[in-house]
This record gives sequence, structure tokens and C-alpha cells, in this order.
Amino acid sequence: MQNVREIQRHPSPGGRPQPLAFHGGRLWVGSWDDDKLRAFDPASWTVVEEIAAPGRPYGIAPFDGALAVVIALGDDDRYICRFTPGKGFDLDGKIACPDFTGSHLAANGSTLYLGQQGKHQILELGAGNSIVREIPLPTRCAGFGFDAGGECYMIAADEEFENLEFARFDLQQSSPAPAPIASVPFDARALAFDGSNWWTSHREESQIVSFSAQS
Repeated sequence: MQNVREIQRHPSPGGRPQPLAFHGGRLWVGSWDDDKLRAFDPASWTVVEEIAAPGRPYGIAPFDGALAVVIALGDDDRYICRFTPGKGFDLDGKIACPDFTGSHLAANGSTLYLGQQGKHQILELGAGNSIVREIPLPTRCAGFGFDAGGECYMIAADEEFENLEFARFDLQQSSPAPAPIASVPFDARALAFDGSNWWTSHREESQIVSFSAQS
């Protein structure tokens, strides 16, 4: 299997980037070393907005005109908080993740999906983060997201989070399996689509990478 074709690689201020999302023409990145969100102009790779998160950011997705962010609070309890660029976090409106656990987050239109690594599943969420559907994961998921046509893709990994593959993942099936497209030759986390290419975090190297599955 061919590798993904790397297009750009940039340093990520703040260190150890994890969640990524495109919103308003900006790439939003959450960093684990300083627990901040930053918005980058992807063309110039300059930071245009920066804000401290109320805890460690694990997942982020554009949703309902703003950004939904998975934040770890207290003893690592996970909550989904609304973040509006230019305004900040709505902590009063935070809603606990089911069983207080969750990481990667993705949205397809008006539907929000939450990855739960420990339970090997993705949850389709409804109002108040209620569980609409549990989608079993046959592999580890290092990130997932949707393209412009609403198709879901993920970075699949083995139990040791090695042998990463960029794959299609049909969430409409009752028990979907990743359909590999290309190998990912670095330790990627998170997945976001800019309309043309995919972006991911090379977390432990503190870098952001854009790539294509086309040779």
C-alpha cells in the first residue's frame, strides 16, 4: 500500500498538538503542553487568535455555528463545551460526555460524533449529548472526520497505536470496518479536512501535517 502524500509540515506553537478543526477559514489547533486553542491562517501559518482552554483539549469540531470542544476537567472528566471565536468558552453550558469519557470529535451537518477509545466505539450524539447510536470500532481510531461530501474517514491503528492507515469508514453501516486507502508513516493524531486536503497532528513532534491520499 502506498503512503499518504505529505503536502505541508509546520511547527505547532504550544507543543503537542492534538485536536484540529477548520472553521471560518482558519485551522483551529488544541495544544496539550499549554492547554490553549490557536487559530492559524493556513496560507501564511501565522496565529490569528489564541485563547486558554479551561482544561486539556482532546477533540474539536465545527458545530452549530461555533466549535464544539472536548475538554478534560477535574480528575480527567470529559465535557463538551461550546467555543465561539472572538467570544470564548461557554462553561455554563458544558455537557458531560457519556460516562465522562471521550476524545476525538467530528460533525457532519447537524450531527455530532464522539470517539471513545477505551470503549472501542464512536457515539452519534443527540440533544444534551444523549446517545443516539453506538458504532463499534474494530480498530483503534487516531482521529476521524468528514470530507466536503459528508463521507467519513479515519486514521486506523492497531492495539499498540502502530501501523496507521488512512481509511474510509462508513458510519451508516451497523458495524463498519475501515477500508484502507494509504499508510500513514508517522504517529498521526486527529483529522480535519480543508476542502481539498487533510490535516493531522504529529503530536509528539509538535508539528501539523497536511496530506493527500493521492500519489
